[in-house]
Amino acid sequence: MGPLEAVLGLLVPPACWACGAPARRREPLCLVCRAGLRWLDDRPVQLAGVEVWAPLAYDGPARALVGGLKFRGAIGLAEPMAAQIAASAPASLLRPPALLVPVPLHPARARCRGYNQAERLAAGLARRTGMRVADCLSRRGSGAGRQVGRGRGERLAALTGAIERHPGVAIPERALLVDDVVTTGGTLAACADALHAGGAVDVAAVAYALTPGR
Repeated sequence: MGPLEAVLGLLVPPACWACGAPARRREPLCLVCRAGLRWLDDRPVQLAGVEVWAPLAYDGPARALVGGLKFRGAIGLAEPMAAQIAASAPASLLRPPALLVPVPLHPARARCRGYNQAERLAAGLARRTGMRVADCLSRRGSGAGRQVGRGRGERLAALTGAIERHPGVAIPERALLVDDVVTTGGTLAACADALHAGGAVDVAAVAYALTPGR
């Protein structure tokens, strides 16, 4: 951080992404909203045939951070979010020889957004765990539309055939899918199918947040 940024940080303190109140430097949430995070236990759950774990429930302040990263261009949020995943994840998940596989974003949406939030989270996890990232999946076809607001059946139908492996890119034997939020698990199931078809033996997933009740 340069001198000018330091001075600006004192004059205009960072705002909490959930409520807008002043927050500590390099902290995306104020103390009140941090206390309002709903932490989940360390036991993975089964969704659509995939073992999934996330540190937080997808509501309140956690939902605000996901929205900031995904829809408001706040790429810097990926680092503290990855840190929370790495700090709380079961030891059996975040360790080599498994490779981190970002859930792919449709090219049209990636061009509009300018980045894939799952790739940013995977990169943050790689820096903290020593694991390698294998960007081996792509997304196409009817999966281009947003999943937000769709029912479970619509989500699963939209993902039929939408996930495939990158031609010529090796599929890891052990793969750990990475995403920002998990709702029905349909996207993870489609990714797992593509990975298994490419030779993966063991596929699990981590995310920052999980829809309550899953």
